[in-house]
Amino acid sequence: MSAARRTCAAAVLLAAASGLAASAGTPAPAAAQATAAAAFAPPDAQRLDYRLQPRRIAENTWVIEGEVADFSRANGCNIINTAFIATGDGVLVINTGPSRLYGEQQRRAIARVTGEPVRQVLNLNLHPDYFLGNQAWADTPVAALPGSIAGMQREAAAYEDNLYRVCGDWMRGTQAAPAREPLQPGTLELGRHRFTLQRLHGHTGDDLVVLDERTGVLFAGGLVFAERVPSTPHADPAAWLASLDTLAQWHAQQRFALVVPSHGPVHAGLAGVAQTRDWLQWLGRLMADSAGRGIDLSELLRAPVPARFARWGAQPAELQRSLVQWYPGHERRALERAQR
Repeated sequence: MSAARRTCAAAVLLAAASGLAASAGTPAPAAAQATAAAAFAPPDAQRLDYRLQPRRIAENTWVIEGEVADFSRANGCNIINTAFIATGDGVLVINTGPSRLYGEQQRRAIARVTGEPVRQVLNLNLHPDYFLGNQAWADTPVAALPGSIAGMQREAAAYEDNLYRVCGDWMRGTQAAPAREPLQPGTLELGRHRFTLQRLHGHTGDDLVVLDERTGVLFAGGLVFAERVPSTPHADPAAWLASLDTLAQWHAQQRFALVVPSHGPVHAGLAGVAQTRDWLQWLGRLMADSAGRGIDLSELLRAPVPARFARWGAQPAELQRSLVQWYPGHERRALERAQR
């Protein structure tokens, strides 16, 4: 995509947008804060209807937004953004949601928008809401990075148990179906679209990022969170920050104009990258400083968060999970330093 065309595309996207609050330490430029209004609708629990509403965000490109929240029965465990692109020679689907029901309803939602056949499904990482809808796509090639497939296979039973416990009837009939095709990074050409498939890591061991070179839309997966606390069960903070630097370099090169995170509002520019970086750096400093001062985990779990994070989705649950996961390591390292 040429710089001139990408600039034009960004202007069109921004013309339809409304502001994403810049909650990183330094306010982002207005263009980097812009986002289109989200279209999440609360699901109908009685009918087990997710009420999926595809929203066009760019040329032949639609997103189906999940709630910016934690898993719950009230939202049907639908907290993920899935997407699809009608390329002129078939549809590319990105992520399949948290359940068999979601995948089936996703298929019907796509068919209401386009008559093109679905050619390819991609799961961007190993987390359950990225692939537990794969059952509905058994007749379609479903691909992921090799490390993601291994993780899906390793953790499938635990994912099923956890989401059945949290989401109840929404998980009816769901059996984990990991992606079947190992994906190698590179280029995918489909119809009028050329996609860059890039392997990064940090949120998980294998994070697939998809860049549509035609429209300048970046599908950033779990590397970018917007207005939501990042989840960290498979995270490597240093690698994650390095991957965010890579995405910032891509933006400086005008390779993308719009970001579709897997969790949080679709937005233009680097607002989500900045928010995710700010959170990871703040959390690392908090744990290191607290361990050095001898603060125990129970006290840390009760500590308030800075105002810029306080209203984010999945707060305080995701913070508490990260502290329980990571803080003992910080305490151990602080004790080792004190004993030297």
